[in-house]
Amino acid sequence: RKPKKKKKKSPNEPEIIHVEFLFCDMNERFFHGMKTLLHRHSIHAPHSSQLSDLILENISVGTVLSTDDPNDTKSPPTPSSSNKKTKSTPLPPQEEPNVFGFATVINLTTHHSTPCIQSLKSLCLSKCPPQHKPEMETVLSGKTKRPAGFFFQERMVNVPMEITEVMHQQLVLDMDWAVENAEGGEEERKSLDFGAFVRLAPCSGSGGGGSGVIYKYFEDEVFATNAEFVYAFEAPKMFEGEEEEGMCSVIVMTKTGHRAAMKDMAKMIHGN
Repeated sequence: RKPKKKKKKSPNEPEIIHVEFLFCDMNERFFHGMKTLLHRHSIHAPHSSQLSDLILENISVGTVLSTDDPNDTKSPPTPSSSNKKTKSTPLPPQEEPNVFGFATVINLTTHHSTPCIQSLKSLCLSKCPPQHKPEMETVLSGKTKRPAGFFFQERMVNVPMEITEVMHQQLVLDMDWAVENAEGGEEERKSLDFGAFVRLAPCSGSGGGGSGVIYKYFEDEVFATNAEFVYAFEAPKMFEGEEEEGMCSVIVMTKTGHRAAMKDMAKMIHGN
């Protein structure tokens, strides 16, 4: 019998790379990776450095999707806590950890005087259609019974859907844990118990003269479906002569809407 020939790999066949993902707490070593992701969003690009600093300071609420443990620069990365899900073979540790995505919520009241937050609030109000203006002013006023927050999440577009879902699950766990374990007493607990979320989601026009948009991240469409209201506006171009018309969708959700979106996301990904 002739020996079986090994199947030759087609030059066009994609290479499969096994990656171990870690869901990490905020760490200053993630600064450049987070800034890079923020800078790709034209709305955040002008203040990507300040936003990165603000997000990294928000230790209580937020998770970073990486392949490297920021606290371990010598040995292969390991999960930072028992609820961090990891699979497959880790990549070698880097001097600067890889950042594949992150999610966090920044309190609008606590950081009302921060220039980048002021700028985003002004932008949201200036682009808000008249029918939603009173509601938007209330949400951004910082005087609501439960605090509102800017919901920041950026990631690489090819992150698997299942990993994306876990990243958002980690954010929910962070928010719940922060409320239950607030070290600053009742005042801090209230500041972490968000009642509304404002998401500035990158998207593009659907074309064909329709009024809909196509979201860069699939989960933003899920969030928009569960929002109190949504409106979109043309985003500034990143480069001179850029042909594609970028847009930004402002998604305003209650806590109830956000939790409903998480359930819808799970159904979409797992089919049950």
